[in-house]
Amino acid sequence: QVQLVESGGGLVQAGGSLTLSCSASGRTFSSYAMGWFRQAPGKEREFVAAISWSGSGTSYAESVKGRFTIARDNAKKIMFLQMNSLKPEDTAVYYCAASSTVVPRVVKVGIKEYDYWGQGTQVTVSS
Repeated sequence: QVQLVESGGGLVQAGGSLTLSCSASGRTFSSYAMGWFRQAPGKEREFVAAISWSGSGTSYAESVKGRFTIARDNAKKIMFLQMNSLKPEDTAVYYCAASSTVVPRVVKVGIKEYDYWGQGTQVTVSS
């Protein structure tokens, strides 16, 4: 089992940058595919980015491709989401999630594929 805690959210102007972190507890962090999702007010939770257990595979939503970068450090049990060129439409609560897997390179993009979720961190981008 793994517990997840996000941090790094805040208020930023359009065009600015933020880095979100997701810290995990538990002994088997490296056995989980990880992902970031977000939920804006009145909208459903949506996929943002995902990374494989090994870190060699990544996937991004079209809306963030080229602006966001996902990364992980298995030794430190932490995952990151570097967000550049932020837009007002990026405003949302951002959640990290973990999905157990035995395949090092698998990347999971579906909400229902994830077993564990953090509590979320608010990102607000002002215009």
